[in-house]
Amino acid sequence: MNDYLLSAVLGVVEGLTEFLPVSSTAHLRISEALLHISLSSGYWKMYTIVIQLGAILCLPIYFRERIAKFLSTFPRGERGDRTMLTHPLSLVAVAFVITAIPAYLLTKVIGKNLENLRIMGIALLAGGIAMWIIDAMNAKSEQAGPAAPRSRIHTWHMEEMGLGQAMWIGACQILSAVFPGTSRSMSTICAGQVAGMSRASALEFSFFVSIPTMAAATGYDLLKSLGGKGDNAIGVAQIDGHEWVVLGIGFVVSFMVAYASVAWFMAWVRNHGFVPFAIYRILAGIAVLFWAARLAG
Repeated sequence: MNDYLLSAVLGVVEGLTEFLPVSSTAHLRISEALLHISLSSGYWKMYTIVIQLGAILCLPIYFRERIAKFLSTFPRGERGDRTMLTHPLSLVAVAFVITAIPAYLLTKVIGKNLENLRIMGIALLAGGIAMWIIDAMNAKSEQAGPAAPRSRIHTWHMEEMGLGQAMWIGACQILSAVFPGTSRSMSTICAGQVAGMSRASALEFSFFVSIPTMAAATGYDLLKSLGGKGDNAIGVAQIDGHEWVVLGIGFVVSFMVAYASVAWFMAWVRNHGFVPFAIYRILAGIAVLFWAARLAG
């Protein structure tokens, strides 16, 4: 396949799956394997990081008005009922720190699991089952709305979140770093729902906490890749004109597809549940496990 077309395809895969609860890491690794991309190549490893940065960039642009409002109302909040610790921006920072420190300490474990198809398949399957159960448990409360008595949901908007919820979500997000295929968005959304958040508020917080989390993770990996650190590092001087164009195509396509994906997902969640994504994860997990078994046999 032509490198430019290959880059566009991988950009679409990254943009579609980065913020949906289906695991972009698993989909990229599987796509790279099916398209016969050398995972030992420093350039293609760096390429994967670059297109992830393209997807990340869409979030601060898409949520620019919300971010501006949060900044202008810090620390008391729009209704004046927030504190330095409970303002939405503070809660995002808390969740990020709780995720970042263990993830950094477990860097070697994470690196070993990134290309393990069996772990990806199990994570996809288990995550799909968990998502289906959790969403089904909250379905009646979602339909009844905020006015319903004895609702399982007590946080309908991100601005109403508490410190404990942010800490819990940050802790659960570690699973997605250690076990590829879990999906960062799946772990944060499900954690939020378990903690009494509505689908929309859990999804929105998932998007916001992904900005510093993904920016830090991919930025760190990119610096290692371009700075001569690691087994597959590649310097900027080693990249020729053709490769820069391939990188640019993947970056732009990933950004555009991710932006459209976020807009669609936000609208979908307000009226539908996560069950279709859970079913997809279960089917994908079974397929990956079957593939891994065939390769091992």
